Amino acid sequence: MQAVLRISGLPATALDAAAAFHGEHLPRARAELAGEAEALVLVFPVAPYDHSAWRKAAVADLARETTPKRVNGVTGEDAAAIDATLAWLAQAPGITGQLLPVEASAAGNSGI
Repeated sequence: MQAVLRISGLPATALDAAAAFHGEHLPRARAELAGEAEALVLVFPVAPYDHSAWRKAAVADLARETTPKRVNGVTGEDAAAIDATLAWLAQAPGITGQLLPVEASAAGNSGI
C-alpha cells in the first residue's frame, strides 16, 4: 500500500519552509511509515528553486531511514499530472528517495 501525504501551508522562504516541514509534517510522515504503508509519497506545492535542496534531502534521508519502505516526493500543481505520477510510483517498486517535479504537459506520459 502506498500512502500519500499532501504538504501545504509552508512559509514562502526556504529556511522557514524547511523548519515548518520538519516540525509539522515530518512527524506525520514517520507515523505513516510506522504503520502498514509500504511506500509514502510526499506531495509538495510548487516553490522557488531554493526549496529543492531541503526537499531532496528530506525525501532522501527519510527513504534511507525507513528502508525497505519507499519514500518519494512529487512537486507540482496539476492534479492530473500528480495523480498519474502517484499511479506510476505505486507500480515502480525500485524507485525511492526521489523528488519528482511534474507538469500538466506530461500527464499523458506517466506524469513525469
